[in-house]
Amino acid sequence: MSMLTPPGMGGKYRITGDVYPRMRRPRNRRRIVVVAIAAVVALGLAGWGTVQLIDAFSGGSEKKTTAAGKPGCVPAKGGKGETGEKGEKGKPSAPPKAPVTLKPAQITVNVYNATPRGGLAKAAAEELKARGFTIGKVGNATADYDKKVPGAGLLLGAPGAVKGPFSVLGTQLPGAKAKTDTRTTADVDLIIGTAYTSLAPRPAAEKALTTLANPARTPAC
Repeated sequence: MSMLTPPGMGGKYRITGDVYPRMRRPRNRRRIVVVAIAAVVALGLAGWGTVQLIDAFSGGSEKKTTAAGKPGCVPAKGGKGETGEKGEKGKPSAPPKAPVTLKPAQITVNVYNATPRGGLAKAAAEELKARGFTIGKVGNATADYDKKVPGAGLLLGAPGAVKGPFSVLGTQLPGAKAKTDTRTTADVDLIIGTAYTSLAPRPAAEKALTTLANPARTPAC
C-alpha cells in the first residue's frame, strides 16, 4: 500500500506508482461561438465590398440622371458606329417627324358658322387672313353641319389635306377635329362649332407653326 492511500481504503482505490491523473481545463464554448460569428460577418462584408467595386468599375447602371436627379434617356448605340438605325437590345430609335413646310398663304380656307351666334365666321376669316391664310367662302354652315358640330370646330377637306393643310390650319384652332370628304379641290373648310370661343392666341399659333416646320427628334429611351 502506498503512503498516499488513506487508511482503510484499499483495493481499487489504492494509489500506486508515480503517475497521477491530470484535470483538463474546460473549453470556453462561448468564445468559440463568438469567433465563428465574427468570421461569418467579416466574410459577408468582404463579399459586399467586392460587388460594389465591380459595379463601380463596370459603370453601374446604363441609366443617366439629369441635373434634377431624375433618370433620363440613354442615347441609342447603333450597330453602325455611334449612330445606328437600332438602339440598344435591337430596339429601333424613334424616327423624326416629317416637317410640314406648307405656308398659310398656300392654303385656301372656307370659314363656315355652325352655331346660332352670328358674326363668328366673318371674324374668324378676318383673323385668319391677317395671319397669312388665303380666304375662300365665308358664311353659314350647310344643313349637314349646322348646329351639329359640338366641339370647337371641324376641319373638312379632301384626303390629301390630312398631312399638310389640316396640320397647318389646326395650329390656329387646337382641339378642332378633322374629317375628309369626296372633294377633289385643294381648299379646306373650317366649320366653327358650338364650343368655339376664339382662335388660338397668335404667339401660340406661330410657335406651333414653327414646331411643324422644325420638329424635334424624339430621343430613344
